[in-house]
Amino acid sequence: MATPITATAFVQALKKEGVQVEEVRDWRNHNRNQQGPWGPVHGIMIHHTVTSGSAETVDLIYDGRPELPGPLSHGCITKDGTVHLTGHGRANHAGSGDDDVLRAVIAERALPEPNQQNTDGNRYFYGFECENLGDGKDPWPGEQLDAIERAAAALCRHHGWGARSVIGHLEWTDQKSDPRGFTMDAMRERIAERLK
Repeated sequence: MATPITATAFVQALKKEGVQVEEVRDWRNHNRNQQGPWGPVHGIMIHHTVTSGSAETVDLIYDGRPELPGPLSHGCITKDGTVHLTGHGRANHAGSGDDDVLRAVIAERALPEPNQQNTDGNRYFYGFECENLGDGKDPWPGEQLDAIERAAAALCRHHGWGARSVIGHLEWTDQKSDPRGFTMDAMRERIAERLK
């Protein structure tokens, strides 16, 4: 059971891991906490945005959409490898998912196939939205994959978690396909290597 990282410690952890950080507007006070609790946190969820254009993507993740208010994640990782901090607190990124998956993340063991939407992921996961069209063709630049690895490792290191605490949205619910274009197993291998 982990208490969410403070905003200041989040910035420090990312920078210590070598992440290029951009603080967006009033991100430290930007959240959906009025909709329910945030924490205890148990893991990190990786997403793709289905967008192109860094500035527009960051604004979308901060502001949200009419049917889904922002922030849509805690950080938006653009193609140049910058982590734009977009929220601190509950964020509209994970939605409902499988409690069996949550238990596996907490135990840091292999994930079962998700087949239920019975658990509020926005309460339990940090989220990083990553700028990509999500069509399996849009490239993932090396700088961006490196930033995903480093940002996830920073939170894992802060909480004393291993790489199995990092999952993709598609591993949380069978209703999603993100991230598409790289595998979460490969990303977890990178994170595990960094945490050694």
